[in-house]
Amino acid sequence: MGSAGNSAASVRGGYGIPNKDAANRAAAQDPGTWLDLHSEMKRDFQEARRCLARRDGAKDNNTIIEAGSSAKKAIIKAGGLLTFLGDGLRAMQEGRRLGEGEIRRRKDLLSAARVERDDLEKLSNAISASSKALSQKGMPSAADKSALLGNGPQAGRRVLGAPLPESDRTRDKNNEGVLQLQKQMMQEQDEDVTDIAKIVRRQREMAEQIHQEVNLQIEMLDDVDNQVDVLGGKVKVAKNRTNKIS
Repeated sequence: MGSAGNSAASVRGGYGIPNKDAANRAAAQDPGTWLDLHSEMKRDFQEARRCLARRDGAKDNNTIIEAGSSAKKAIIKAGGLLTFLGDGLRAMQEGRRLGEGEIRRRKDLLSAARVERDDLEKLSNAISASSKALSQKGMPSAADKSALLGNGPQAGRRVLGAPLPESDRTRDKNNEGVLQLQKQMMQEQDEDVTDIAKIVRRQREMAEQIHQEVNLQIEMLDDVDNQVDVLGGKVKVAKNRTNKIS
């Protein structure tokens, strides 16, 4: 392999350069260790696929999170190696250390690797079916919360006792959190009912006072009518006496 190859091999072994990125960068610029680095990248892709398959087949939350995290790490590591391989291949092409045919072949390998990396990233970011099922158990959907909270009141109207629809208060809560929120909302509504009951009681007292005042005024008017009748009678008697005198 020559001194350059031995140097790159020693770098890949971790001798002389403690920084792993620097070691990978140096290895990617050697024709021999470039292939070793490419094989390592392919193994990372395979590990990512295994982790994603384990994540998608898992039924418990811990396994889903652990497998998804491991897949993400493998994809990131492979993506870093892919960058080094691309830079190294350009350096070898500029230094004429490989023939044109081999350069084209390795460029094709990198193109295929980029496609595989992109596909794995999409799979990693996608929500698996098992993750959805678990999410529906651990984090209720809008339908679940709607079943717990009921159908909310129409916009612009406040209905006491009616739970609120899906909102920022419920969106990030699990079933237990939604139930706790429902209890809090019911307590708030009970307090609202108590306040309204006080208002109604006060209005009733005011209505009773007004009714009493009206009755008093009616009695006073009746007294005035009686007094008018009495006065009218006295006036009539006085007129009669006046007529007799005349």
